[in-house]
Amino acid sequence: MSLTQNPTDYNASSIEVLEGLEPVRKRPGMYIGGTDERALHHLVGEVLDNSMDEAVAGYADWIEIGLDANNTVTIRDNGRGIPVDEHPKYPGKSALEVILTTLHSGGKFSNKAYQTSGGLHGVGVSVVNALSDDMFVEVARDKKLYRQNFSRGKPQGGLQDLGDIHNRRGTTVGFHPDPEIFGDKAAFKPSWLYQMARAKAYLFSGVEIRWKCDPSVIPEDSKTPAEATLHFPGGLSDFLDASLQGRTPLTSKHFAGKTDLPDNEGRVEFAVSWPKDGQGFSHSYCNTIPTPLGGSHEAGLRSTLSRGLRNYAEMVGNKKAAIITADDIMTGAAIILSVFIKDPQFQGQTKEKLVTNNVNRWVDTALRDHFDLFLSSDPNSANALLESVIERAEDRLKRKSDREMSRKSATKRLRLPGKLADCSRKSSDDTELFIVEGDSAGGSAKQGRFRETQAILPLRGKILNVVSATNDKIRANQEIQDLIQALGCGIGKEFNLDTLRYERIIIMTDADVDGAHIASLLITFFYSKMRPLIEQGHLYIAQPPLYRLVSGSLSAYARDDEHKDELMASMFKGKKKVEISRFKGLGEMPAKQLKETTMDPKSRILLRVTLPVAAMASADLGLSGDIAEDSDIMDIDPQAEVKDLVERLMGKNADKRFQFIQDNAEFVDNIDV
Repeated sequence: MSLTQNPTDYNASSIEVLEGLEPVRKRPGMYIGGTDERALHHLVGEVLDNSMDEAVAGYADWIEIGLDANNTVTIRDNGRGIPVDEHPKYPGKSALEVILTTLHSGGKFSNKAYQTSGGLHGVGVSVVNALSDDMFVEVARDKKLYRQNFSRGKPQGGLQDLGDIHNRRGTTVGFHPDPEIFGDKAAFKPSWLYQMARAKAYLFSGVEIRWKCDPSVIPEDSKTPAEATLHFPGGLSDFLDASLQGRTPLTSKHFAGKTDLPDNEGRVEFAVSWPKDGQGFSHSYCNTIPTPLGGSHEAGLRSTLSRGLRNYAEMVGNKKAAIITADDIMTGAAIILSVFIKDPQFQGQTKEKLVTNNVNRWVDTALRDHFDLFLSSDPNSANALLESVIERAEDRLKRKSDREMSRKSATKRLRLPGKLADCSRKSSDDTELFIVEGDSAGGSAKQGRFRETQAILPLRGKILNVVSATNDKIRANQEIQDLIQALGCGIGKEFNLDTLRYERIIIMTDADVDGAHIASLLITFFYSKMRPLIEQGHLYIAQPPLYRLVSGSLSAYARDDEHKDELMASMFKGKKKVEISRFKGLGEMPAKQLKETTMDPKSRILLRVTLPVAAMASADLGLSGDIAEDSDIMDIDPQAEVKDLVERLMGKNADKRFQFIQDNAEFVDNIDV
């Protein structure tokens, strides 16, 4: 095969330079995580967080949030108001216009304007502006009222001086999401917005949030009020009471309070309880921003609780406590944790995980004495908690023993696939099965694995689409049967999670279209035939790199084109010669590199496959899908939506697939064919 080479097809004119807010409209997923419902509501969070920063800083004590009939959200506060004087770096432009139209602009890069804030990168409100087809900002400042209108990131005229005003101050932002980005049917859910507002009011007791929604957009069966004033002097204790919804705790009172972090690094607020039913949850925040993936602040609390309870057990002479682990204490705990710190570092722009160094140590130091006092001041409660945790630890050890026996029995009983390279560990604890495409990738993976805990199962080509296949076809398919035998837990009605032979199932395919197709077929199989495996968090997707960049002694791996460009603009900036090699597939990658980038737990990135919870609002409020029961946060059935989506995309009805492609083609930026 010959390659046609025409250098004139790729020259300087082929290089695009995105200016202003064009990158946001071109790649909204980089800034708000996508264009789905959750991303749509993330816009509201960005604006609301700015008002919350004013309140936490002590400059505002009330915030209004409203939703009108035409899907416009308006948020107003009585803070200082966005500066409207001319920006020194941009002559002729007000600071307000600069903030609204320029990425990485704002007053939160230093501690001059805010000691703590949720905004960090100066992109939040400008992103909202870029993704709104209609937006206005009003500022009441220095006894004058100003207004400026925007559309799709661009000013619609200059800053207007609306005259003197004497009884008002602060900022008002109103915006309507752009149908070109989110689709014509995109609409804010009142229940989600109300729960978001309520969560913010819980997180900072010094603010009153006034909610108002046009009654015509509230579903008839929803409990979401049209108007409400949200103010909770009890803060996180009130939050925890609402989250527990009347469930009985083991202790006579919550372990709750607030205290300063050491060295004037900020403060921490906490509320922890242990329900008798053993169904716990953990929800954490940093500067009022939800961190659903936890992070260093949760690690600090984890250390406090585990060390404190073990020390108490030693003090009262309970020798059984030697078997307790931190997981035994945390699993049954209902936890709400909030920290306010300077210059927090999050994982990604959507800020789902706090990764600031030293926060775990600060939280542990700040809470250690408080927890010791909590236990020693109420021995009856402390002993009840200790006995419950010991019982959970004993149950854990029994389950571990049962799994070891089950795995041994299953290994003896099952005819394991011949191409399975099994791991040597006898129990399933911390074991992993990598599902790879083809013998070539399987060979590299076998050489790069940790033999004790990592097993490799190569599959030949693309597995059967189980949604559109008959049971006879599924039973006759060798690849699927090999997979079922390797896992040892059965499928469908015969599925038994207790006999699962591995703790983590990792789909590891090439970083290309074929690899993504194989991964989607495998996920479809697990969703259709082994759904509890996904629900319990056992299924993952590996993230192999697509590129390797080398300049002298400096080298790095890039997941995709965007990551490559990011590395070129940061780590390799100014390097005259950078060699960029593209991996054709995992089978072409040396075993050492595959291990380093994709298989080693110390350096790899895994994506956990999860099913959606009841609604974004429930996650923001601190309620998981199986706990949330109020109808005002159950407007949708996410499981039904997933089932419908799988059926549309993977089922026998080609018309449904074609309709889905037509409905979503406008959101595709490029196609790899």
